[in-house]
Amino acid sequence: MTGSGQRLLRHAALLAAVLALPLGLTACQSGAEGQDVLGTATESTTATAGTARSGPTRSGETLGKGPVKVSMLLPLSAGGTAGDRGRKMRDAAALAMSDMGDNLLTLTVEDTGGDEGRARKLTTGALASGAKLVIGPSEPGAVRQLATISGANRPLVMALADNYAGAPGVYSVRLNEADSAAAGAAAIAAKGARKFVLFMAEGEAGKTIEKRVANSLSIYGATLAVAVPFGPSTGGSEKAVADMMALVNDPQAIVIASGSANPAPLVSALRAKGMLGKNVALVGSNRWIEHGIDDPVLQGAHIATLDSAEIGPIADRFRKTYSYEPDVNVAYGYDTVALAAGIASALGPKGFTKQVIENPTGFRGSTGVFRFRDDGAGERAMPFFRIDKGKLKQVEKSTSGF
Repeated sequence: MTGSGQRLLRHAALLAAVLALPLGLTACQSGAEGQDVLGTATESTTATAGTARSGPTRSGETLGKGPVKVSMLLPLSAGGTAGDRGRKMRDAAALAMSDMGDNLLTLTVEDTGGDEGRARKLTTGALASGAKLVIGPSEPGAVRQLATISGANRPLVMALADNYAGAPGVYSVRLNEADSAAAGAAAIAAKGARKFVLFMAEGEAGKTIEKRVANSLSIYGATLAVAVPFGPSTGGSEKAVADMMALVNDPQAIVIASGSANPAPLVSALRAKGMLGKNVALVGSNRWIEHGIDDPVLQGAHIATLDSAEIGPIADRFRKTYSYEPDVNVAYGYDTVALAAGIASALGPKGFTKQVIENPTGFRGSTGVFRFRDDGAGERAMPFFRIDKGKLKQVEKSTSGF
């Protein structure tokens, strides 16, 4: 981004602050300055978020009357967790429009129903609709399809799928394992550890995690001594530990990004071989939480992740507006729309470019500082936790792998 473009984005954020809006998506410096703007997270992610009860389940709702067209694709009528997430993000988007977007954006909200086929069709329509930005979809297959579509006039996309690593022009909004593992490794490297081992899931996802962790360690002069893929096709946990020990016998930190697999068997195998002494830090990822963290073998491990109940300055207003508890899905919905409004205010319709979205300085959102890379990956500052008796206990307010 040019110097004048950065100044315009900052000006828009300052204007929002003067108007007492709850969130100004601010271009800000990562590192010490970024940490200063983060809200305080709670000690545990175990707080129960309420179920979304507001918002439409119909497709084609239009919010705002601004000149910049934005499409949002959400699983509003889907059952279970997917529908609940979609409705929360819709309500958050409506709040962001009311706060700052009504006169800047025309936001069209479409219901994918959680159906891959419908999501693909709506996504294709959104790309051809004249929208400057597409927010969503959350269906993995539809997001993967997006990454294969090229064209100079294709709008930028902020994808909402779980465990999506990103692709050029199709940015990952939700926290993923690569970001969590990289931030956790960076937090330990910042304390002085220099020799790291990484265990990661097999396949392309593991390669992405390896690249991100190695990059975050390099910031602190630390190195990744070895990266070991593990899973059914590589012989399981005991084989992975044996492979690691054949190459490295004195790591200072071990990072485990286990993907969809339960990390407990691998941690047990490491402990059985004496590889997790008191001077060796163990770092997990946000995906550990999917399996539960109450297994005693995981005691003392560290995880960098977002606090699902902490969304900063918009939380109280969201509760009052919709009468249920917000969570991190509310943050994703609010921040994507607020970022679009900030760009529209500062730079107009021509501001929706890769250069602007990939501003390395980053932005401030309701969960803290975040930015997007040129490969589509999202990077976030986030709290750092230690597993203590089956719960996450915060040890640092903010850490990041960038």
